[in-house]
Amino acid sequence: GAHYDTVRGSPGANDNASGVAALIEIARLLAANQLARSVRFVAFVNEEPPFFYTWKMGSHRYARRAHERGDNITAMLALETIGYYSDADDSQQYPNPVYAWLYPSTGNFIGFVGNLASRKLVRQCLGTFRRHSAFPSEGIAAPGRMMGIHWSDHWSFWQEGYAAVMVTDTALFRYPHYHASTDLPDRIDYERLARVVEGLVKVTVDLAQQQ
Repeated sequence: GAHYDTVRGSPGANDNASGVAALIEIARLLAANQLARSVRFVAFVNEEPPFFYTWKMGSHRYARRAHERGDNITAMLALETIGYYSDADDSQQYPNPVYAWLYPSTGNFIGFVGNLASRKLVRQCLGTFRRHSAFPSEGIAAPGRMMGIHWSDHWSFWQEGYAAVMVTDTALFRYPHYHASTDLPDRIDYERLARVVEGLVKVTVDLAQQQ
């Protein structure tokens, strides 16, 4: 899943047209594949304020209805702001100073982020991504209420008891144009975004082949 809305005044090239573009491309690349599990590709509305953390979030409505139907969703990936990378020193910031001791100070990696209940899914996604891609990647499973851990559509699926992970370039902790009028297409690193998408195709196939 990926949300297709943006905040007022921002073109939203990275937040979150990058995620929607990746969603469409992964769907195209997997269209002819025969997989053991069904894979749904969903673009959500109303992720941004003033709808965030309300029943008006598209992903919240979707997850609630899936739960009511008894859908067996084994994994949800939220593609959230995935198009900006930097090799500059100290280009990566964190919501908690402790993270700076554990994770890189250079913003050139893709992150897999989940709550504690989704830690197995975080490990699985990160492991598959690293087996098939040399692109830098990091993962974290932390209490869901921690700053930055719950900031996307994966939160909606947590509310219904589903394992869900956010895939992100860390947004405001790296991207200087976050929620700004300067979030334009020329800010996107398309070559690196394409490499991330290639890795996510492998992650999707791996998850969908689980029996």
